[in-house]
Formats: sequence, C-alpha cells, structure tokens
Amino acid sequence: MRTTAARTPRSALLTAVLAAVVTVGAIGAVFLLRPRPETGPGLAEPAAAPVKPVVTCGGGPCRQLAAVTVGGTPVVLLTDTAGGSARLRVGPEPGTVFELSIAQLGVRLDQNSLRCIDGPAPACLVRGDVGDDGTAAYGELLVGSGGVWRDPGKPFYADAGTLSLYDVTADASPDVIVVRHDCPDSAAGTPKCTGAPVLGEVYDLAGRSVGCTRRVTSPSDLRGWPDIRLTHADLRTCPS
Repeated sequence: MRTTAARTPRSALLTAVLAAVVTVGAIGAVFLLRPRPETGPGLAEPAAAPVKPVVTCGGGPCRQLAAVTVGGTPVVLLTDTAGGSARLRVGPEPGTVFELSIAQLGVRLDQNSLRCIDGPAPACLVRGDVGDDGTAAYGELLVGSGGVWRDPGKPFYADAGTLSLYDVTADASPDVIVVRHDCPDSAAGTPKCTGAPVLGEVYDLAGRSVGCTRRVTSPSDLRGWPDIRLTHADLRTCPS
C-alpha cells in the first residue's frame, strides 16, 4: 500500500508567513524609533576635548625660567626670549597667570629671580637687577589667601641692589626686605646717594613698613647677606 507525506494545511502555512512578517516589521520599527544624537541647527554638538590655552610672552610663546612649589601649589616664572615680557603662572595648567609689571622696567630675570615661602598667606617674590652695574633691583610680590592669589601691583625698589623674602617678624608670614641707601636729601642713583650708608627696610604682605635696620656701610654688613635674613630684634623706627 503506497503512503504519501502528509500535507501541511494551507491555513497553518499562512499563519507562519504572517508571523514572520510581523516580527520583521517590529524589528524595523525598533530600529527607526531608537534615540539618535540631535545635531540640527541650534542644538549642541558633542563636546570636544578641551584644549589648553597657550600663554604668550611678548607676542610669542613663553619659556620657563624658574619653577617652585609652595604649599603644594606649582608656581612657574615665564618670560620671552628678550626678557621684556614676563608672566607668573600659579597652580596646575592652565592655572592663574599674572603679567609682571617689573618686566617693563628693564629688569634682568634669571633662574634665581623667583622666591616663594609657604604659610597661612603664602607669598612669592619675583626680583631682577636693573642698570648696567646691577646695583639696583625691582621686585614684585604675589600673595595667596584661601587658595586665591593676587598681585598688590606695587613694585619694590632697592637702590642698594638687594631684595629678599623672609619671615622677619616670626608670625608665620613672609616679609619683604628692601636694602636701600639712606639719602633723604638726594635722588636715588645720584653719586651722593650711592655713597650714603645703607639700611634694610622691612615690609609686610600688605606693603606696610614694619621697621628698618641700623645704618651700615654696605649691604654685606647686614645679617645673612647676600640672602638677607633679619630678625625682629634688628628693627627700629625708620629714619624720616
């Protein structure tokens, strides 16, 4: 007796085909309806990686002249190749960048021009010699407070060539020591003034005079010269 394969009912076949069509359609709808990035007019593009700003000195790239760390904060002295422009960068890059006014006064900056001292109010002094014989110097002070640094904007001038940063008053805050000629009746830089005795005058971080040393013949007679390190006992009222 001959046997034949059983035929699939036509209704079952039709049901299977319809199910496949529905499945494919559902997959296509999910693909079309999935969220896509919006980049049309007025809509933000995906953020690109930030680019560090380039600090320039005198119209060209700065070069690093000196660097220190004070209280965990990096401080870098930057200048141009000619030395006519200078910046001080405080903090990790890009940091806070200050333009130094003393660079426009003809100072000569070098690797020893930057001195910083930590404390409740950390401070940095940038100093540079001026003049052909280097017997005078300008300095610029920057002070930190609560993580914010500022430049008081008043350069210090030492006509006897010595400027230093030291905690003279032992109050945990640095002071600026300015060594100058005591010549109230003569202009700084004149022969009469350069031949006068010298003294060290101490300023606090607010720029107020704290006192002066006694008069001496030359800066080398002051305690700690050439890195002057005075104490509060060395000070007295400054001559008028």
